[in-house]
Amino acid sequence: MKKLVTTLVVLGVIAGGIYWVVQAATDKLDSILPDLQHCTAVAGEYEARFDPEQMGNAAVITALGLKRGLPARAATIAIATAIQESKLYNISHGDRDSLGLFQQRPSMGWGTEEQVQDPIYATNKFYDALVKIEGYEDMVVTEAAQEVQRSAFPEAYADHEDEGRAIASAISGYSPAALSCRIDEPEAGSGKPQATKTEINQLLGGMVRRARVEGSTVVIPVEAGKTGERGGWTAAHYVLARASEFGATSIAYDGRTWSAGKDEEWAETPDASGERIVITLA
Repeated sequence: MKKLVTTLVVLGVIAGGIYWVVQAATDKLDSILPDLQHCTAVAGEYEARFDPEQMGNAAVITALGLKRGLPARAATIAIATAIQESKLYNISHGDRDSLGLFQQRPSMGWGTEEQVQDPIYATNKFYDALVKIEGYEDMVVTEAAQEVQRSAFPEAYADHEDEGRAIASAISGYSPAALSCRIDEPEAGSGKPQATKTEINQLLGGMVRRARVEGSTVVIPVEAGKTGERGGWTAAHYVLARASEFGATSIAYDGRTWSAGKDEEWAETPDASGERIVITLA
């Protein structure tokens, strides 16, 4: 009996030691996580947090839905699908010949290997299939996504509906500063003003006026009024989601400014105009 008690005590000490080691590691990880680069989209009770590469791809998906005049529900479905299929990374591998954001298979007629790894092409192909589904706007994500993807695990799409809704709503400009990002300050000279201008004009045309390059900045004129303001925040959020790719150091619009390498939230800056978005690049 005494031996049994001793054994139990020893096991208890070991278990306690393991607990505290795990707890210490967890606390250490929690202390590091806030410093990692990340973006957070918030829409009401919904929230989605991903790294800049993932959020940048989600922004492309959302912008293409808006450009096509699709309801926000379409972007929610598309983003939830891409989260399940690729974790919002444009990956070059998958099951059999599946590739890209949506794990589309060239052998099944989705396009060439190069095409399905182009986020714009892949997203448009997804929407092409989605809009052919009668009543997709009223379907649950699982059903709509499965009609397009024909996945072996269709129920998994529903797990990401709330994240998809938060991102689609935020980047669609329904709420000011609904997207925030903690991104390291880019290296001097790494900014891409011409590429930034071209992408904005290609994907956001119709929501804002044409962007122009002014030295190391890109300026996007914004129409007056409520519709213009929503378009302005769509563009501001889109640029923020793609800030790492563009090499952006700051974005100023409508009384707020976001800056790389600082707190992720938009800072109140009354001199930031509501008539234009000013993107400063490294």
